[in-house]
Amino acid sequence: MHGIHEETFKVRTWDVDRSDRLSMAAVYNYCQEVAGNHATALGVGMAYMQANGIVWILARMSAALETRPPSGAELIVRTWPRGTDRLFAIRDYELVDTAGAVLGRGRSAWMVVDAASFRPRRPEAVAEGLPTNEGRDSLADGALAIKAAEGLAVVARRSVAYSDIDYNNHMNNARYAQWIQDAVDPEALATADSMRLDINYLAEMKPGSAADILVGGPSDLDGWQARYDVEGRSVPDGQATFRARLSLGQRPAS
Repeated sequence: MHGIHEETFKVRTWDVDRSDRLSMAAVYNYCQEVAGNHATALGVGMAYMQANGIVWILARMSAALETRPPSGAELIVRTWPRGTDRLFAIRDYELVDTAGAVLGRGRSAWMVVDAASFRPRRPEAVAEGLPTNEGRDSLADGALAIKAAEGLAVVARRSVAYSDIDYNNHMNNARYAQWIQDAVDPEALATADSMRLDINYLAEMKPGSAADILVGGPSDLDGWQARYDVEGRSVPDGQATFRARLSLGQRPAS
């Protein structure tokens, strides 16, 4: 059984922003791809879940980029399971360049839910027997609960469109990262040398549903040059559909 899975990606023109550097939304796509492929290789992929009337649901995802490669660069994205934590199955990620230097790290928390009732199942029922890679932590402080922030202001309203939907007929987890990018200062994003995005997925969004996107800046920068609290609230009931924190950094001038 393969405890660690890796795939090579070439950074495409659609994976970068106007600064010709890798975007966080692209990182979320890479992580989503390798996670699904590794689950299949481990025997707990889509076919297994459908046969057993259960589904994987991404509940939390964190990714941090230490540097942002340009289009044309080749990356190796690694992933491995890290056991379970209460209702969550934990999975870690690592992005490295072809020389082996670490460019980014990530951690996700997945729930196993009944396909009919959407009620949670014990993740051990699926994860039992899978490698846990004890002691191999990529982003140990990732995939944590994000508290509701105060003082947020509505900056946009988004409707779930055709290109947002995945094969489960709900909004794809990487599309949330795109919505978040679109909601904050584009200049701050384009000039950031490093970044981190933490998302809690709170309620599924389906075709035609809409959400107000609210943004605010936390007072504690924790070493970052800019940080944004972002929350999606469904229209018209105001229920929180996701919470996120985006942190941006710049290298000191030489």
